[in-house]
Amino acid sequence: MGENPTRNPSGTTSQSPGKSKEDLAAAFVKQQPGTLGIVVRDRQTGAAWKAGNTTATTWTASTIKLAIATDLLERHRQQSVVLDATDRANLDKALINSDNDAATALWNRYDGPGMLGRFQQRFGMKTLSVVAGYDTFWRNLRCSAEDLQALMGYVLDKLDPADRAYLVKTLRNVAGTQHWGVWAAGSGLTPGNKDGWAQKPVNGRTVWVTHTVGFAGPGERYVVAAMYEQGASGTLDKGARAVSDAVATYFGAPVPAKITTP
Repeated sequence: MGENPTRNPSGTTSQSPGKSKEDLAAAFVKQQPGTLGIVVRDRQTGAAWKAGNTTATTWTASTIKLAIATDLLERHRQQSVVLDATDRANLDKALINSDNDAATALWNRYDGPGMLGRFQQRFGMKTLSVVAGYDTFWRNLRCSAEDLQALMGYVLDKLDPADRAYLVKTLRNVAGTQHWGVWAAGSGLTPGNKDGWAQKPVNGRTVWVTHTVGFAGPGERYVVAAMYEQGASGTLDKGARAVSDAVATYFGAPVPAKITTP
């Protein structure tokens, strides 16, 4: 499905001689209606490529389930909580199937509101906040693509190796409803991701948000995060395909991306 580069995946394409994949991806992002932002960080060199508005905040949708899982795994390892078999099953469901009930059960059982400070300070999600006028609940949070990139980077760079391995394996084995977004980097790059999609109120109208956060490349070299808040004419399919095609273009994978939409 895609290349398997061992270097920064920028270069030229046969379709557009002289234009780098980065340039093509940036041009694609710029053409999309609404607000789309994408960050790709090379963990090996530290270089980061960005396109669109990566600091704009919007509803997190289900991407925040990755932060919930990361927080609970750390607290369990620190022995401040004890995750039982039901909790472990809920972690799997929340990440693999994006199960909302599983995420809510974990949030309610383990002081979800108390997690926010750790999301912001420990995981680096500096602009994460509760949507104004809403209760403090996992479905009512907002953040930016920069925040999601920081979260994924924390998992890969700082989490206990056993917990990191669990999350990497789980994100590589998500259900078909999440085979889009970072997934579009191509099977050769063994990507993993947590996607988020929902219809949410924004400025008095209901719009689709379609987000993705994950990794791609040998040794999970590239951290990828994209958030897309569409306009009134947006749809789930359009949004999922837009973030997927942006990722695919950057990594030199086929476009339109070969994906499965929810």
